Amino acid sequence: MGSFLSSLVTPPPAAADDGDSAVVAVHSKAAWDQQFEAHRNAAKLMVIDFSASWCGPCRFIEPAFKEMASRFTDAVFVKIDVDELGKVAKTFRVEAMPTFVLVKGGQEVSRVVGAKKDELDRKIKTFIASC
Repeated sequence: MGSFLSSLVTPPPAAADDGDSAVVAVHSKAAWDQQFEAHRNAAKLMVIDFSASWCGPCRFIEPAFKEMASRFTDAVFVKIDVDELGKVAKTFRVEAMPTFVLVKGGQEVSRVVGAKKDELDRKIKTFIASC
């Protein structure tokens, strides 16, 4: 019965990576290293979504994150599954999901912990404006 009740409250599973999304899904340490190095010295904002496939709040905010990626074309949006890339998550001191880390010039400039769409949107606008 518990799983039945959970299914009523838990959002549906997130769709697989789709080719239409502006979000770059990173699935290996080598791909992450390449992505991060490409933006380390750039003034462009990178928004990293640390999430997990089993995380309800992560699945809940995923459509909003994809929408932000298509709207804020002056930023790079990256998605990392903490179960696939635990060492990367540990490097960024991720302790809860979802965690959104905003990086500029290779340095963290801000973060949002939790599925706080409005706060994330506001911070992205702030840091894009400061480019």
